[in-house]
Amino acid sequence: ANTYPHSPVATQKMTPTDSYDILVQQRKKRPTSPNLGIYKPQITWILSSLNRVTGLTVAVPFYLFGLAYLASPLTGMHLDSASLAAAFGGLPVAAKFGIKFAAALPFTFHSWNGLRHLAWDTGKTFNNATVIKTGWTVVGLTAVSTLYLALAY
Repeated sequence: ANTYPHSPVATQKMTPTDSYDILVQQRKKRPTSPNLGIYKPQITWILSSLNRVTGLTVAVPFYLFGLAYLASPLTGMHLDSASLAAAFGGLPVAAKFGIKFAAALPFTFHSWNGLRHLAWDTGKTFNNATVIKTGWTVVGLTAVSTLYLALAY
C-alpha cells in the first residue's frame, strides 16, 4: 500500500516563449544577493585588493617595455638608454614629476605591502589589531617613499 500522500501532477504544453516569460516573472520575485556595497570599507580588504592591482600596474608596463625594447632594432624605434634619457630630460619639470610619481606609487605600495604579506606568512602579525596597524604603516611608507622617489633627481 502506498502510504505517502500525493497529488496528481498536471502538465501542459507550452511554447518556448511562454516558458521563458514564466522564468522572467519568477526571477523578478527572487531576492537580490548582497554585494560589496553593503560592507563598510576596511583597510584590510582595500589594501589586499590594491596589492593585486598594483602588481599588474607594475608588471604589465615592465613586460610591454621589455618586448618593445627587444623589437626596437627591427622596428626602428629608439629605446636605447641615451635616447630615453634625452627624451625624459627635455620634459617640463611637472611632467617629470608626474611620470616618476605614476611609476613610483604602484611600485612602492606593492613592495611595502608585499613585505607585509610576507610577515603575515610567519603568523606573528596576523591578528586584527596588527593587520590594521601594519595597513596604515604601509599607507604611510608608500606616501613617503613615493614622494621621495618622485622628487629625487
